[in-house]
Amino acid sequence: MSDKKMLEEEERAIYTGDHCLSCTSCMSNCPVMAATKEYRGPKLVAPAHGRMHFAEDDTELSLDFCSNCKTCDRACPSGVAVSTLNMLQRGEYYRHHPHTQRDDMLAHAEKTAKLVTSLPLGTTFANLGMTIGKAIGMFSSMGIAGEREMPKYASSTFAQEFKKINQPKSDKKVVFYPGCSINYNEPHIGVAFVKVMNKNGYEVLLDEKFNCCGSPLVVTGYLDEAHEHAENNTERILYWKQQGIPVVVCCTSCSLMLRKEYEELFGEAAMKEAGENVYDAFEFLEMLDAEGKFNTNFNAVNERFMYHVPCHLKTQGIGTPAVSIFRHLPGAKVELADAGCCGISGNYGFKKEKYEISMKIGEKLFTRIKAAAPDDVICDCPTCRMQIAHGTPKKPVHPIEVLAKAYK
Repeated sequence: MSDKKMLEEEERAIYTGDHCLSCTSCMSNCPVMAATKEYRGPKLVAPAHGRMHFAEDDTELSLDFCSNCKTCDRACPSGVAVSTLNMLQRGEYYRHHPHTQRDDMLAHAEKTAKLVTSLPLGTTFANLGMTIGKAIGMFSSMGIAGEREMPKYASSTFAQEFKKINQPKSDKKVVFYPGCSINYNEPHIGVAFVKVMNKNGYEVLLDEKFNCCGSPLVVTGYLDEAHEHAENNTERILYWKQQGIPVVVCCTSCSLMLRKEYEELFGEAAMKEAGENVYDAFEFLEMLDAEGKFNTNFNAVNERFMYHVPCHLKTQGIGTPAVSIFRHLPGAKVELADAGCCGISGNYGFKKEKYEISMKIGEKLFTRIKAAAPDDVICDCPTCRMQIAHGTPKKPVHPIEVLAKAYK
């Protein structure tokens, strides 16, 4: 046992399996179960093993089907952390079984991105290599869905772009946590965030000691490595909390990991304390709005938006703050897609054997978007946007991009 202060037993996610009533709410709401008969269901994996506190060596054979979308957690009437128990069991399994090369690659996107961006013309050659690799079936042979487009690297990282921004100084500050996707693939989203915060009187800080939130590591069974990331990021968040400066995030999977999943997975009191200093970007703006401090000096937008709410935003229990903020945009109309999980669930839908499942889960959303034919689709999650772009003619954007463009 570590000398770190742990949460009390009744607060630990690992013990919530004892509260399972076997009511099947998790199973009736699970999008993976609806898409394939091979998955025996969340409660047969997590609570069954969690109730024994992982005392047994056997592993439920359908453990790999859980996408960690957390729909089961929200459906459970007894507060069982079903998906977290699944991830703990998956981590335990891979402590004794080898990973595939495919899983190693999907789990370590940050490590690969750091290498690529450190080399001269590294991003150019990496993007070219991915295009060629897809064309000749290399990814498919590795176990990655050949139908997928791998996310392209930006020519410069957000950290590099951030240094070029001339921000007005302010005594009001936030620390921006960009995550891997914004830093290496979509830095323009981070730039848009900085603009929005500047327009609201805040100076944005960047802490380059942060690393990947660990979500890709958790879902592929690298739990011990994810724990190292959690400890580092927790230390950084608490450092900024001591300065009275909140940490704000634009990716809903990152924000869920930082503010909630660390304490659920690892049970350390410091992680729960750190989570209290982490905010979703639109949650933070909604708080400013509630205090009458949100800048509403916008140009007319006059567009119809369809908003897909990411599963990992729903799990945070903060509603749909982007919709609330968009009400201030002149002429903007926002409609919720309300079509369930998109199906991709981070790197889940990139796995060759899970591709058809992910697309079947997303069918309802794809049909909804095509039928509604909005001007734009907005979504806070990078992989959800990839899935929507893959399954519909639309190319979704992050709502912070729309907000940044709308400011006068």
